[in-house]
Amino acid sequence: MKKIYVASLNRNKIDAVKEVFAGYNVEGSHCKSGVREQPLGLGEIIEGAIFRAKTVFGNCTYSVGIEDGIAPVPGTLSGHMNFCCCAIFDGERIYLGLGPAFEYPPESTEKVINEGITISQAFLPVSGKPDIGYEEGIIGFLTRGKMNRKDYTKIAVEMARIQIDNAELYGLRA
Repeated sequence: MKKIYVASLNRNKIDAVKEVFAGYNVEGSHCKSGVREQPLGLGEIIEGAIFRAKTVFGNCTYSVGIEDGIAPVPGTLSGHMNFCCCAIFDGERIYLGLGPAFEYPPESTEKVINEGITISQAFLPVSGKPDIGYEEGIIGFLTRGKMNRKDYTKIAVEMARIQIDNAELYGLRA
């Protein structure tokens, strides 16, 4: 059976990859991100996802790194939105995908930027859940259960898989 390592022990991330890659043996693996605990800026978010994917690659078909963070977006109340990036690594190439972006309440975003804490820490007074990222996620809280973190993450994984499934269109296969 084909194997995939996910550079996380977070069930939301592992289950998102399992759903996108049905028929693969998907396992989580502890891995640091190589970036700040709370990435700031799209470049740092992508860098963290790539670092994770490359770090856990070995004896598998693909490895997957998933990183969330906030990045500047003009026209938003806080000036920032959350992005989820998925990097899939096959030992040679990185395939990237981003999920949809959403905005945290401005007060939470300000705490992240000004105090250097994670969004989960900044959102704790609102949610009352210290491990919200391992549960429904802040997206689940803000959408009142209409979308959870696994489903949000799954979109980024699907977007990264596009190049794998359509390699000939991207000039990746002869």
